[in-house]
Amino acid sequence: MLQKINIAQKLSLFSESWSPKIVGEVNDTLIKLVKFTGEFVWHHHEREDEMFFVIKGSMRMMLRDGEVRVNPGEFIIIPRGLEHKPVAEEETHVMLIEPKTVLNTGNVTDARTLHELDRI
Repeated sequence: MLQKINIAQKLSLFSESWSPKIVGEVNDTLIKLVKFTGEFVWHHHEREDEMFFVIKGSMRMMLRDGEVRVNPGEFIIIPRGLEHKPVAEEETHVMLIEPKTVLNTGNVTDARTLHELDRI
């Protein structure tokens, strides 16, 4: 069934940080919403690129050779194999666009690793 998605309404359904929620699917790509607060873990993805689109707040994408600040209305694409760590000083709302095969912590397995994501 065809339906439109209201991003603000979907973001209002959860409060936890670093726990992406699936809100849509296009072919083999998932559209996810996530809230960031604080620092994530250094990681990379062997086979997948990722896109981070900031909706609210701002984030820094830490790279081993520097960082990139991403503000509302901006996005960054992280190519496969590039080690990175998202950081947000304040709660930041982000849309992720990434292949279905992406594991949130990439090559790292720790307490934040999510093998199954909720659909909202």
